[in-house]
Amino acid sequence: MREYVEAFNRHDAEGMLNTLAEDVVHEINEGETQIGLDRFREFKAHMDECYREQLKEVVYFANGNRGVIEFICEGEYIKTDNGLPEATGQKYAIRAAAFFEESNGRLSRVTSYYSLKGWIQAIS
Repeated sequence: MREYVEAFNRHDAEGMLNTLAEDVVHEINEGETQIGLDRFREFKAHMDECYREQLKEVVYFANGNRGVIEFICEGEYIKTDNGLPEATGQKYAIRAAAFFEESNGRLSRVTSYYSLKGWIQAIS
């Protein structure tokens, strides 16, 4: 989990991908479940195109092969994302969490949660 977060904060997509299993299950907040590194790579490229984010005040919890992080996602909305309000460089800080499962030394599941309504309020 730590390596994943550190790579995220460096804006190192390949570093993030190196922490994931080939068949990683990615459960997207209020979205679909995607499977595999290629799908994750596409998701991350899209996110990097629309958002510039850092995870702050990260708290790690772990139990066996599962873990969770709670954090503040500080970001800037830089390009309008599908179905969302127009991007004008709005800055935001929202509380969020991500759940992880590990298998054979790699993250096999990544599930993220945050309040979309809260994010929309933060950028309005």
